[in-house]
Amino acid sequence: MTPTFAAPDSPALPLHVIEQAALEGWLAGQDARVQSWVAANGFTGAQAQVLVVPGPEGTPIMALAGYGDAAQRARRRFLLAGAAKALPAGTYRIASGLEGQALENEAFGWLIGGYSFERYKTQNTQPRQLIAPEGIDAARIEAMAAAECLTRDLINTPASDMGPDELESAARDLAKAHGARIETVQGDALLEQNFPMIHTVGRASDRVPRLIDMRWGTSGPKLTLVGKGVCFDTGGLDLKPASSMALMRKDMGGAATVLGLARMIMALKLPLQLRVLIPAVENAVSGNAYRPGDILTSRKGLTVEINNTDAEGRLVLADALALAEEDAPDLILSMATLTGAARVAVGGDLAPYFTDDESAAQALASAGAKVADPVWRLPFHDPYELNIEPGVADLDNAPSGGMAGAITAALFLRRFAEASRYIHFDIYAWSATDAPGRTKGGFSQGARAVLEALPALLKL
Repeated sequence: MTPTFAAPDSPALPLHVIEQAALEGWLAGQDARVQSWVAANGFTGAQAQVLVVPGPEGTPIMALAGYGDAAQRARRRFLLAGAAKALPAGTYRIASGLEGQALENEAFGWLIGGYSFERYKTQNTQPRQLIAPEGIDAARIEAMAAAECLTRDLINTPASDMGPDELESAARDLAKAHGARIETVQGDALLEQNFPMIHTVGRASDRVPRLIDMRWGTSGPKLTLVGKGVCFDTGGLDLKPASSMALMRKDMGGAATVLGLARMIMALKLPLQLRVLIPAVENAVSGNAYRPGDILTSRKGLTVEINNTDAEGRLVLADALALAEEDAPDLILSMATLTGAARVAVGGDLAPYFTDDESAAQALASAGAKVADPVWRLPFHDPYELNIEPGVADLDNAPSGGMAGAITAALFLRRFAEASRYIHFDIYAWSATDAPGRTKGGFSQGARAVLEALPALLKL
């Protein structure tokens, strides 16, 4: 689906967004009939509360949506999207109660609140459309919403229909739509062109591993996005239990997120040179699967001791990061559903990221808060470098001890981008329950924060 605002001249019902503390003042400006109707229906302006107000002839003349108070809004994003689901199907225009960044965020929430995954079953949802409010950048919000839906669709598609080949097809469709150039390196050609760890992780599957390489733009600073494209992760010979394997369709959430971010950048025609690298593999089990105790040699020449075949994401990302660095971009940014340790640290709602660049950290923190895409910085803690140095090889892909797993994984990746300005996101990309603006299933994390921060990150 491609969410859009309703045509500006569409017949629409005025929608007043009302905080609890502002209800009395708003009612003072209404006639006695409206005041009586609001009181009779117990509307207080509480979050997610809605009320349609009829005119003298019984036809609706306005709708009200409760906006709660500041404390309630701090605990949940996109309250208007939650209220919209309770409104009758139809078209609305926001008549009062929101302005500035809150207006933009809620308009975005409204658009993505209408998302449903319908590849296998029609959901029969009734549309509740919104006319773009005055003063917002409607094209930008529509671009963000379309990118969000792309990311969700890719993650929600089960691995039976979303393997490396299908992920490549999605990238090719995106490249074609925006005039980008794309090429891939597949199968044994990965060995010939020196991507040995991508090949090793993906060789046990009958779905051919590959590196997807997309480029767009010919001038401006160079931005390279690297997304983990593990289309399904059994854990390899260190096989996951069934409970841990159930959500492994989302192990390509990093790839889905960078494709969504790339879509925003290209749709908005930002003045930069974009490169997207996605190592797309399935981590399967067969007679030629790589084993615990193996020592691999990476594209960069660093050797890696395998202590857990379920720590495969950092292996495929390492080869892609080494390639990214060879191009000397102004910024490398990776997105990956990489560690359970990150979820233990910050939960599924925050997108943790790592960077050594203080100005980049400030830009991302500010941007995430502004656009309601929460991010949180975790440290590249240098003393933990010792944990990823096993002695028999340059690096250990899964240090023992179980502590600081998100940090040691990030430090591992940094070894392959150490000459570059580098930001790494360790995202979850999944919502276990429905929430305003977010249905249960895959969703994007960090992409809108990055988009908002790009002018500061790249001096655009």
